[in-house]
Amino acid sequence: MLQVFFGLLVVLAVVAATAWLLRRFSLGQHAIGGVVRVVGGVALGPRERMVLVEVGETWLVLGVAPGQVNTLHTMQRPADVYNENVLPVEQGFAAWLKQARQKHSENRK
Repeated sequence: MLQVFFGLLVVLAVVAATAWLLRRFSLGQHAIGGVVRVVGGVALGPRERMVLVEVGETWLVLGVAPGQVNTLHTMQRPADVYNENVLPVEQGFAAWLKQARQKHSENRK
């Protein structure tokens, strides 16, 4: 009985170590060359999110719900987006989205 218990512990340790290594080195991201990057996201409800994804030079605003992902908007990545004055890290995606919505409503007037 002790051998079976020890064998189970060894197998569980190997599975845990493999999962840790995969997460640590994020092999999935390197496989696509790091082209896709999640810029930010905001929760809209208990199971719904809006996510900003960078694919090359394009930004996609995606609505994510259980079982579906919808493209809400597509735009070119702003040239000055990584400037600390435009998008401070502490404000994040929510502040950028608010600013973009304000600019959009001003342009409609």
